[in-house]
Amino acid sequence: MIKDLFVRKRLSDLLHEVENNNSLKRHLTGTNLVLLGVGGVIGAGIFVLTGTAAAVHAGPAVAISFAVSAIGCMLAGLSYAEFSSMIPVSGSAYTYGYATMGEFIAWIIGWDLILEYLFGAATVAVGWSGYVVSFFNFFGIHIPDSISQSPLSFGTDGWAFTGAYINFPAIFIVLLMTALLVVGIRESAKFNNIIVLIKVAVILLFIGFGISHIDIANWVPFIPENTGKFGEFGMSGILSAAAVVFFAYIGFDAVSTASQEAINPKRDMPIGILVSLAICTVLYIAVSLTLTGIVSYKELNVAAPIAIAIDKFGPSLLWLSPIVKFGAIAGLSSVVLVLLMGQSRIFFIMAQDGLLWKSFAKVHPKYRTPHVTTIVTGLVSAFFAGFFPIGLLSEMVSIGTLLAFVIVSIGVIILRKTEPDAPRAFKTPWVPLIPALGAIICLVQMASLPLDTWIRLIGWMAIGFVIYFTYSVKHSKTRKGKL
Repeated sequence: MIKDLFVRKRLSDLLHEVENNNSLKRHLTGTNLVLLGVGGVIGAGIFVLTGTAAAVHAGPAVAISFAVSAIGCMLAGLSYAEFSSMIPVSGSAYTYGYATMGEFIAWIIGWDLILEYLFGAATVAVGWSGYVVSFFNFFGIHIPDSISQSPLSFGTDGWAFTGAYINFPAIFIVLLMTALLVVGIRESAKFNNIIVLIKVAVILLFIGFGISHIDIANWVPFIPENTGKFGEFGMSGILSAAAVVFFAYIGFDAVSTASQEAINPKRDMPIGILVSLAICTVLYIAVSLTLTGIVSYKELNVAAPIAIAIDKFGPSLLWLSPIVKFGAIAGLSSVVLVLLMGQSRIFFIMAQDGLLWKSFAKVHPKYRTPHVTTIVTGLVSAFFAGFFPIGLLSEMVSIGTLLAFVIVSIGVIILRKTEPDAPRAFKTPWVPLIPALGAIICLVQMASLPLDTWIRLIGWMAIGFVIYFTYSVKHSKTRKGKL
């Protein structure tokens, strides 16, 4: 029984499966994948979490936090690139874990990724809502707080009611992107490409005009003194902020879930992952320095921090405010799209393996998309977006992402031992050093997250174990030799 928990999918079976039983359409080019990665990465981190991480954890040193997270991401990204070039199958870290460490570990990763993407899309949707409210305010249209904010808040004193009823704009954007994904991956990719170009242009505008409005006094002290509590400023605050903003980089993970829809995955998947990471890291650091230079970090614990900074520009640049806010709205829309896409593909591949219900493996007869998983993902994510606060959601995403990165990094080391002669279109350099460093950096960031976040992760995993041992072990196709 214990041995069966770690039954692995053979690489030959995985490749045979995708070559002979791929019900998804291959439409994505290398450029599409890079833009998909940028579309997923450039969004909540820049437009939302930069302000929260600066105000609560790191101050202006949030720029260092982004650099720390980027190093961990790049190291993990090299491992993802090797896996994605070897195993061009939807499922991301879940599939990689299945091939290296067995079914039970794969289930843990898959269930963890569900947490990551569900809460990720919800987090970004809450940020999207904040920018929509600010955008309409510019034109004198006021959306009441009662229908545009979470009815619940969570802080050091625990849960509290805010007086709001529902965050309707957040629910709206999740359901809209869900509908787009049901229609088709080609249409979704075209939408994403346009949005990515818009938001990168807007970010460059913000940096370009913002530089002249930087007040150096806002950077002093660059690393605020620790309050005496771990994670509140000082070096521990930088680490805690790095763990929180790690959420911002999960878009490149979503790239790997699109392997079965890439035209040439062995060549283009590593390019999509690594190039999008490099572009986004430079933009994140530049924006965080500009933002904390314009506005004191103490004022940035809001859902739309860049909107606050733009309003500081004064009347001479009043014209820029709606443009940047519109760019943020568009940019966050594409992030919601990418995260919902990633989640639905994880559900889809787990259902194909027999670990989740058969209905999740259904493909729409006309659009050739996993419509059942897409709709379920959208509805659940919309619920969380409509009723829960952004800080709580983002912490849950970060710990889920970090855990997945740790397992993928370890998986590369294992597969080099168990499958040394397997063809690799891309090889992670300096194995085992690079993947080991990636795993260690991610583990340190996990340790920097609050205890409450760990407790919620354990609770989520407990639910997953119940499903695995009551359903998945009985229906696993790998165990039955059907794969």
